[in-house]
Amino acid sequence: MNINQTQIENDLRESVSKQVALQSEGVNRYRVFTPFEFEDGDHYAIVLKKEKNNWRFSDEAHTLMHMSYDMDILALKRGNRQKILTNILSNFEIVENGGELSLNVIEDNFGGALYNFIQALTKITDISYLSKEQVRSTFYEDFKSFLQESVPADRLTFDFSNDEFDRDHKYPVDCRINGMPKPVFLFAIPNDNKCRDVIISLLQYERWGLKYQSVSIFEDQETINRRVLAKFSDVSEKQFSALYPNQDRIKKYLSEQL
Repeated sequence: MNINQTQIENDLRESVSKQVALQSEGVNRYRVFTPFEFEDGDHYAIVLKKEKNNWRFSDEAHTLMHMSYDMDILALKRGNRQKILTNILSNFEIVENGGELSLNVIEDNFGGALYNFIQALTKITDISYLSKEQVRSTFYEDFKSFLQESVPADRLTFDFSNDEFDRDHKYPVDCRINGMPKPVFLFAIPNDNKCRDVIISLLQYERWGLKYQSVSIFEDQETINRRVLAKFSDVSEKQFSALYPNQDRIKKYLSEQL
């Protein structure tokens, strides 16, 4: 169809907001101005464009790029965040391609499509503001997903405990990698309490005379109390200060151990 800008604007204003406006940016391409903003005051970037005889709304990858200012965008590719994002995309029939989010206009229902698109963008940006409890859960999910992607499944044992010495499961290992003379014990550490727990476990393993290599991955080592971290460094072997920016280094280190 040949778009009638005034007619479409009226439809968008009736369905979404009276503050919606279109600005032509060339043939079959319009910038869509809305009152909806990110938390920092930047407005959502939305265009309406026609491709292969279909009209669609697109953010042209702006939303995820904007979110990357405050979080590691790779976190959206695993764990709880990935599940949340996948559900949002599915529920609103949003297509994600190389970071671009888009929604087709069906049967010339421009107003309904824009309304759904904005709803989806809002829910996606909300992923940045998960509660601390949700983020903690996501960190463990991300830790597990990362290892599953990096190490053969038959060499991984999550929530491992030594049956000979620890039948009550008091000193668990977040993940053990087997298949070498000295297995790798991996720990995911999001906070001071977990860091203290790992110190106690490592000291106990020493008393038992276990042979292993310890690898500790922090959610953010800078948030750990300095005294706790100093004690931890006395008993720990390999450490990574954070999961997300060190994934390539961790993967390389683990591959060398394997």
